[in-house]
Amino acid sequence: MPKKLSHYDSAGRARMVDVSGKSASKREAEASGFVAVSPEVLAALPQNPKGDPLEVARIAGIMAAKRTSELIPMCHSLPLALVDVEVRVCENGLAITSKAATTAETGVEMEALVAVSVCALTLYDMLKGADKSIEIRQIVLERKSGGKSGEYRRGK
Repeated sequence: MPKKLSHYDSAGRARMVDVSGKSASKREAEASGFVAVSPEVLAALPQNPKGDPLEVARIAGIMAAKRTSELIPMCHSLPLALVDVEVRVCENGLAITSKAATTAETGVEMEALVAVSVCALTLYDMLKGADKSIEIRQIVLERKSGGKSGEYRRGK
């Protein structure tokens, strides 16, 4: 039997989940994504006229995670203890990873995913002048811990 979707009431209306009865606990999440770019764009990264695209995108991802509840309608506003975003140059593109942590009544999966998503979109924005065929791929939750559902680790 499939799990019940928690963001709907008995009448099928969207709702914010009531977490007021939950105890605050340490919660962490990690996400990843990939931005496929041509070798020419990778080679031109140091000469980008808009500044260092990797650093601008990293900061954008951190800022976005802090505003997740303003972007995703049913997300709770969380006191984030940590948001970290890394962008690594690979042979065929840019690998993005994020980590978010809090001590709260609900998890930080969405914050980690939003960080990667906005980082990837910012990379596209910073690099689109060189190549409009850039592809954003594979934004996924890698790991989460804490809360009632406990540990989750993405299978490879």
